Amino acid sequence: MPQDERNVLEVLKAELNFVEKGGYGRSPREPWRAQLIFEDSPSCMNYDAKTRPDPCAECILMQFVPPEKQREKVPCRHIPLTPAGESLLELYRGGTQEELETALADWLRGTIKHLEAEVQKKPNTTQRVPQTSDSASRAH
Repeated sequence: MPQDERNVLEVLKAELNFVEKGGYGRSPREPWRAQLIFEDSPSCMNYDAKTRPDPCAECILMQFVPPEKQREKVPCRHIPLTPAGESLLELYRGGTQEELETALADWLRGTIKHLEAEVQKKPNTTQRVPQTSDSASRAH
């Protein structure tokens, strides 16, 4: 079964760039609906896939999803983004778009910093070393 072979640091840095440049603003193709974090960005391995999308279980972002949430229909919605452990799903229910994007950007910066530190400690390892959601959450 094919796996998401992208580099985790590159994906997270691209996502941060996407957020900072307003990528989650209204889509010209679908202006009637809000854009969904991760799902409507190039970070999603199925971004713009019209047919036969790959299962989320193969996505590089799964390493940030708590194990008990990995079988959910959209696992990336369960990535804890705030220091209090709030996930996208919880933020969707009670946060504004600005709060969502701020939480995402803060989480991305912290996680990128954490992963870069790990790479510095182990320069001969790949940047795809699986991270638990707990270690990624502590990256703040």
